[in-house]
Amino acid sequence: MRTLGGIARETIVPRASVPSSDPNAVETLARQLGPGPFSLIMLFVSPTADLERLPAEAARVFGDIPIIGCTTAGEISHTGYNDDTIVALALPSEYFRIETLTVPNLVQLDPPDLAAALVRTRAAMADRYPELAHEFAILLVDGLSQKEDELTSALAAGMGATPMLGGSAGDGTRFARAFVLDGHRFLQNAAVLALVRTECPVRVFNFDHLIPTEKRMVVTEADPRRRIVRQINAEPAAGEYARLVGMDPEQLSTFTFAAHPVAVRMGTRHHVRAIRQVMESGDLVFFSAIDEGVVLTITEPGDLIGQLGRELTRLSLPERPTAILAFDCILRRLEAEEKQIVGRVSELLRRHGVIGFSTYGEQFGPMHVNQTMTGVAIYPPGTALSEKVP
Repeated sequence: MRTLGGIARETIVPRASVPSSDPNAVETLARQLGPGPFSLIMLFVSPTADLERLPAEAARVFGDIPIIGCTTAGEISHTGYNDDTIVALALPSEYFRIETLTVPNLVQLDPPDLAAALVRTRAAMADRYPELAHEFAILLVDGLSQKEDELTSALAAGMGATPMLGGSAGDGTRFARAFVLDGHRFLQNAAVLALVRTECPVRVFNFDHLIPTEKRMVVTEADPRRRIVRQINAEPAAGEYARLVGMDPEQLSTFTFAAHPVAVRMGTRHHVRAIRQVMESGDLVFFSAIDEGVVLTITEPGDLIGQLGRELTRLSLPERPTAILAFDCILRRLEAEEKQIVGRVSELLRRHGVIGFSTYGEQFGPMHVNQTMTGVAIYPPGTALSEKVP
């Protein structure tokens, strides 16, 4: 077991995984995680797991330890990309202090009250744990709620300088129902937030591998509430999108949307507004907020393997993290499957100690984004980090 100044790296952020079919899944995870004590346990759960039984089992096995989690569009374990598994990550009390906040009904979101609650909680944590100099927040939200943009904007008002990152819960490629785990219950149309203070230095990151093209299109008819685009350039949306990417409209699929993402330019950077599916009517359903008048740029994927390798290597300077918690868009996994590079991606994730899940979207600061890898690298206590990634 590797050590740093007497600290075993593997004990700073324990992680575990089991097949979702394991009838004793939670007990197996508990054995792999070790005795603790823990300030927080996160569970990233395949939708093929026994979702009715799991919360009660978690309550029985983990007792009073705070638990958050969600269903996924695929998991990232110690071996890389996985399906049909439950992945766990624990934050030990020795290094981390946690406060959790639940938003039980995103339809009845109250932004001022939510921001005020965040300000109070952050201030109380700063007073209670002044010796813990590093902080970040993890947000998990129902990826079918269509409320992520509104939620991240509301939370940002109360976050101050605390960096926020997270992922939208998924349901494989079915898009039928997604859940977040709040303590010992699964919820829909809800979100959970964990505020973390720690003596471990951290880096929050967000990157993609997409290259903007010169092809532009304008949303000319949309239903913003449902994230539906009906017309692009005053033409039926699916047909016009297909024309611009050189496809037959009848051949549009999730693989097409992964290979030809559309993005909105904000400042000097393009942010993907990913297409989720095409409806029988020819309308396009998006993963993120969309509205009439928005100018979309068609992008092309660059070198996923090369970009991922470079970014993970940069996070390992000047020293390798003890763990990297990552929220990785499902469209990146679909692209890897289409290009038959899943094994190579998994090897990179395994080598760099990445754990997390494939999402229906990622949260980064005040934004809900798509087709990125977003996360936090956690370093051993005492690691000297520069303000920016080298």
